[in-house]
Amino acid sequence: MSVTPFEPPDSHHFNSASGWLDLGLPADALHDLERLSPTYREHPEALELRWSIYAKMENWDLALHVALDLMRMDPGRPSGYVHRSYALRRSHGGGLHAAWSALCPARELFPKEPIIPYNLACYAAQMGRLEESWDLLHAAMEAAGDIKFIKDLALKDPDLAALKERVAEL
Repeated sequence: MSVTPFEPPDSHHFNSASGWLDLGLPADALHDLERLSPTYREHPEALELRWSIYAKMENWDLALHVALDLMRMDPGRPSGYVHRSYALRRSHGGGLHAAWSALCPARELFPKEPIIPYNLACYAAQMGRLEESWDLLHAAMEAAGDIKFIKDLALKDPDLAALKERVAEL
C-alpha cells in the first residue's frame, strides 16, 4: 500500500504527538493526535502512533481496536498483526491463548518478519511449550539474520525466562 505523506498542518500535529510520546507524555500525545484532520486520522502512520499511545497508557482495549483498524487500512503491514496479538494478550476477554491464535496466521503471511516468531516463542514459553518456543526463537533468529540481536532480546525478556540458560549458550 502506498502511504500518502502528511501535509501541514497535519504533519505538525503528528510530529508534535510523536514528540510528546517520546517524552513519556501519552495524554499530551493523544491530544495533539486528535487534532489531525479526518483525512489523516486513519492514516497507517497515525494508527501506529495511536496504538503506541494507548500501549503506553496500558489501555489495551483501545489499543486492540486501533490494531484492528490498522489491519483493515493496511493489511500488508506486519505491525498490525503484532499489535493486535500484543494488545489481545492484555485486553479484557483476551489472554495468552487468544494472542497466540491471532498471531499464528501472520507467520505465513510475513515469513521474513522476525518479531512474529519471536512473539510466538514468548507465548509458547508462557504456555509451557518450551521446545516449541525454542524452535520459534530459532526461526526468529533466522528471519532476523542476526543471532546476537535476538539472543540479547531473549535474555532480557521475562516471557522467555524458562529458556534463559539455553539462550545464554548460543
